[in-house]
Amino acid sequence: MEVAAADDQTAFAVQEVLARRWATATADRTTRVPGEPGVRLRCYLDLRQELGT
Repeated sequence: MEVAAADDQTAFAVQEVLARRWATATADRTTRVPGEPGVRLRCYLDLRQELGT
């Protein structure tokens, strides 16, 4: 999943919410495209596997 956000803090907050629900391979950094606003964060979710099952 790729998250587009205004800043790093928001992108990591979204990732944290997703990681509470599904098995997630979290990212530790965001990327920026020069000249474009905001950041992107890519993490991998296993939507078939809920946590606790």
